[in-house]
Amino acid sequence: MSTINTQNNQQELLDETSACINHSDKKENSFGLLKYSLVGIVFGIVFVKAEIISWFRIQEMFRLQSFHMYGVIGTAVTVGALSVALIKKFKVKTIQGEEIVIVKKKFTKGQVYGGLMFGLGWAMTGACPGPLFAQIGAGVGSIVVVIASALAGTWTYGLLKEKLPH
Repeated sequence: MSTINTQNNQQELLDETSACINHSDKKENSFGLLKYSLVGIVFGIVFVKAEIISWFRIQEMFRLQSFHMYGVIGTAVTVGALSVALIKKFKVKTIQGEEIVIVKKKFTKGQVYGGLMFGLGWAMTGACPGPLFAQIGAGVGSIVVVIASALAGTWTYGLLKEKLPH
């Protein structure tokens, strides 16, 4: 009986704290890992060609001098919202055939603080987490400092998580 209660408590905690509870117990083979690596490489090339990783484009956005990045972000939000709506409507399953569960989250002030910190870091460094490795691939060596800072911030969050507003 206590095992069932423990599992229920763990699931409730998982539902409250994780961004996504979907996971697969199936392990990828070498071909699967190669597939994802190739998609990542293509994604990085698209980032470079679309100038999404450009420090100058990012600064133009924060100075309200160009629509380029707002167009990219707006397109990503639109595609994401449509994708989630289609996943919910048609009950799409993962490649492994598992149900996709999208857990509703309640809004907290911690999200505002986190968003402000994220935006400030993005404006200061000219990089958001998505294209960091594409920037390294494009030869922006100084981005290693940003990656180290992102890792330090993630570690600090993990250390202080229980004391922060959620």
